[in-house]
Amino acid sequence: MEDSVPAAGEHQLSFSGKKPGGWITFPFITATMACLTLAAGGWINNLLVYMNAEFNVPSIDSAQIWNVVNGCTTMFPVVGAIIADSYLGCFSVIWISSLISLLGIVLLMLTATVDSLRPLPCESSTNSCAAPSKAQYAVLYTALALAIVGVSGTRYTIGTMGADQFDQPKHHGTFWNWFIFTLYTSSAISSTLIVYVEDNVSWGLGFGLCAVANVVGLAVFVLGRRFYRHVKPQGSPFLGLARVVVAAVRKRKVAPAVEISEESEDYYYYQKPESGATKAVAATPTKAFRFLNRAAVKTEGDTNPDGSVAKPWKLCTVQQVEDLKTLIRIFPLWSSGIFLCLPLAAQTSLAILQALSMDRRVVGHFKLPAGSMIVFILLSTSISIAIIDRFLSPFWNKLTRRPLTPLQRVGTGQVITFLSMVVSAVVEAKRLKEVRSHDLQGQTGAIVPLSVLWLVPQLALAGISEGFHFPGNVAFYYQEFPASLKSTSTAMVTLFVGIAFYLSSAVVGIVRKTTGWLPDNVNDGRMDNVYWVFSLVCGLNFGYYVVCAWLYKYQVVGDEDHLGEEDDRL
Repeated sequence: MEDSVPAAGEHQLSFSGKKPGGWITFPFITATMACLTLAAGGWINNLLVYMNAEFNVPSIDSAQIWNVVNGCTTMFPVVGAIIADSYLGCFSVIWISSLISLLGIVLLMLTATVDSLRPLPCESSTNSCAAPSKAQYAVLYTALALAIVGVSGTRYTIGTMGADQFDQPKHHGTFWNWFIFTLYTSSAISSTLIVYVEDNVSWGLGFGLCAVANVVGLAVFVLGRRFYRHVKPQGSPFLGLARVVVAAVRKRKVAPAVEISEESEDYYYYQKPESGATKAVAATPTKAFRFLNRAAVKTEGDTNPDGSVAKPWKLCTVQQVEDLKTLIRIFPLWSSGIFLCLPLAAQTSLAILQALSMDRRVVGHFKLPAGSMIVFILLSTSISIAIIDRFLSPFWNKLTRRPLTPLQRVGTGQVITFLSMVVSAVVEAKRLKEVRSHDLQGQTGAIVPLSVLWLVPQLALAGISEGFHFPGNVAFYYQEFPASLKSTSTAMVTLFVGIAFYLSSAVVGIVRKTTGWLPDNVNDGRMDNVYWVFSLVCGLNFGYYVVCAWLYKYQVVGDEDHLGEEDDRL
């Protein structure tokens, strides 16, 4: 016998106890985010250099591992988000993940301070390097695994918890802008100060600073507990979505006319009085994907006398049906994000390899650490977000009398990403020209007499593009996803970023095997051709995105915000 379940209540935000929240929680949320990002950025941003310098891993292999780690830290947040939405809630997921992250960082610090946990240094006279033992790899990968799990459970779950403290869409937009500003600014600090300590003082002290930042972040987060608005987990929303598909198939013999019935009595709506819906339930199912409407059609024996569902795998609510339709409509736009982030993911690791072969002297004898190159992306993202929030968006609003929509922001970011790839190809061509003019081919470790600052324009453009598309994507998914999937909605952005990192690793691997563009010594390759290929990918993806954005209709989210109008397009 199938268990009876109340269905529609599963699709609304439900708050526990009194309803605090608001801007009083903002300092706690952002301070926690800042500290945990300092902790994570300190080891992630310089991991490629650490693997290459301390574990004797070849440069391209280090880049591949670095891409996989970044893919994990951006892909796994979906798991944390699902657990938060379904079972534990955001607060529990965040503090538990913070502890796991701390364990990973401490173990990573031990690999840097205990000589037996890493291989012997390379012999400069013979240019030979000892490979790490299986035990050394095991300790290193265990540390990385713990740290990855910790980062995955905190970074974007904190964002969702912060957005849950507000009711108005305009407050959500402001929060996401400054949340991401904090994320990138903290990453910039970790990419400079902590990475500098690791490169010039000691790796152990650098990782120790990461551990301290992690502890402070966890403490600040727990201190703000009494001010937070806690959203109750309502069980797995994905189970309800799966029931829609099963119920629609089981009722495939229902008369086709019922699929587009205008009579509300034909459909099931059961909704808890205390559910506090954030979006209105449709009077009747929409006509899009109307085969799914069968799942909400009432037939004999589907309900109990009290109105609850007697057969949950044969009857769903209209809200559940519409939630699944929403996800289907969003999917094409979501998929375009993968190919938006693919070139950016590859660019980040390749730029570090370029920097290692360039003149990194900036002022006097100060040498810019190669792992700190990402700081130019982070700083330009932070600055562009502030400009967009304070100047560009208000100006656009006055000019058009409509706010800058999330999809418009993402589209602008796509164009700037294309420009970044073009500039990357041109700069790399110039670097290779210098290699040839100074006969540096075939010389391991040769430094090209070209300033590393030549890489700044392409990285700054990448950062500006992220300042447009990252907050735009996060705001779009948080706004458009069903209420029961709010934590998952923000993690969906990290999911396509994670997939992009894995794909970039695969693409680099294929390029290495099929061409001579990316040898271990980048001075002997043709990295400029790789960037030209990514430029083509960006151009094709932008065309696909424009079509998807033009066809998409925003959900209704409030009269004060024009984003809810169905005729808004890119």
